[in-house]
Amino acid sequence: MEKKDIASLRRQFKVDNDTLTISEIFHVYIRRDTSEIYHYQSQPFEMLDKEQQELFMTNFKKVLTGKLDEKLFELKFQRDVEHSSQLILHKGLLSSETEDWKEQMLHMTQKMIDDEPYEKDIVITFIRAEYAVPSGRRSEESGEGGTDTMYSNSFILCSINQTEEPKREMQFDYIEKEFKYNVETDPVIDLEHPMSGFLFPSITDGAADVNRVLYAAGKANDPDYRFIEEVLNGETIVTAKEDKAVFEEVIKDVTGGQVSPSTLANVYGEIHRVVEENEEDTAPTLDYKDVGQVLKQSGEDVDPEQVKTAFQRAVDNDSHELKASSVVPKYNSKSIKINTKIANISISPQDLEYVRQVNYNGKRCIMIEVEEDAEVDGLKMLPEAFNP
Repeated sequence: MEKKDIASLRRQFKVDNDTLTISEIFHVYIRRDTSEIYHYQSQPFEMLDKEQQELFMTNFKKVLTGKLDEKLFELKFQRDVEHSSQLILHKGLLSSETEDWKEQMLHMTQKMIDDEPYEKDIVITFIRAEYAVPSGRRSEESGEGGTDTMYSNSFILCSINQTEEPKREMQFDYIEKEFKYNVETDPVIDLEHPMSGFLFPSITDGAADVNRVLYAAGKANDPDYRFIEEVLNGETIVTAKEDKAVFEEVIKDVTGGQVSPSTLANVYGEIHRVVEENEEDTAPTLDYKDVGQVLKQSGEDVDPEQVKTAFQRAVDNDSHELKASSVVPKYNSKSIKINTKIANISISPQDLEYVRQVNYNGKRCIMIEVEEDAEVDGLKMLPEAFNP
C-alpha cells in the first residue's frame, strides 16, 4: 500500500460521501482494572447523528495519518498461525450477519487484551465499510471509463482510543443565581489522539490484498511489536528510523567515520534521485551492492566486499535491503544537523556541497559558501580576508 493509496482513502472519510459507505460501527469498552470486556455495542453508522459521524470520521482519518514506515506500516501476515488474525478479519469482512461480524471483532478484541493490561480504560472501535474507487477518467471520444466504472473494496478499520477522567469544574447557574461544583462521573473518550489501529485488507491501486494489513502506531517510530506480532500476526518490521541508523552505521564503517560534506551531498543526491524517479511505483530499496555503487558514484573508492561486511556488522544479514526513502534526509528542508561546541547549524541536504571544514591559523573552522551578505541580528557581517 503506497502513500497515494492511503491519502486517497483518508480523503474519503467525510460525511455524506457517496464513494464511502460505512455500514456498521462496533464499540467495545475495556476496563483497566480487570482488562476484560465491560460492554459492547453495535449499530448502523447512519443511525448516528451528524455531529457523532463527524467526530468518528475525524478519528478514522487520524488513524490513517502519518508516514509509511514511521507511523504506518504495511504488514504481511505470518503463515501457519493458530487463531490467525488474517482468518478472523476475513471472516468478519465476509459476514453477512451482524452477529457473525460482532463475534469476529470480539475475537480480535480478546487477542488485544490478553495478558496486556492498559493504564486507562480504552474503547476499541471497529467499522465495516465499502470504498468505491473510479477505474479511470472517462474518455470523451469513446465514452468509456470515468466515475461510471468503479472498483469497490470492502474493508475493516479499527481505532483504539483511551478514556480520560472528566474535568472538575465550577459553574454558574443563571436560574438559581449560584455557583455550583460540576461533578461528572462519565469518562470522556479521547478521539483526538488514537492510540493505535489498523486497516484490513491493504488496498493498492484499487485492488485489495487480504495477505496484508496496514498497522497504525500511536507515535512515529514507536510501533507496538507485541501488537504487530501477537495481535495482528504480522511479520517483523523495520522502522524508517532503524533503516536510517543501519545506513549511517554502514557509511561510518566503510569510510572510517570520516567523509567530506560534498561526498555526503552526492550520496544523498543520488538516493534522492532514485526515490523521485520511483515515486509512483513500488518504493525502491538498497542492498549492499546499491550502497557500494552510490558511494563509488559519489567519489568514494570502496570495495564491494567491504560494504558487504559492513552490512553484516550492522544487521547481521548481508541480504538486508534498506528502503531508499528511509535513509535519505528530507529535501528542501534544513534536515541536516552540523553540531559543534560553539554552534549548531541546520542545512538542507542539497546545500551540503557548500560546507567545508578548513584549517585557519591552526584552528578548525566551518566554512559555508554563500551568495549574499550574512546578517547577525539584522546587521550585515563585514567580509574578512581569508588566506587558506
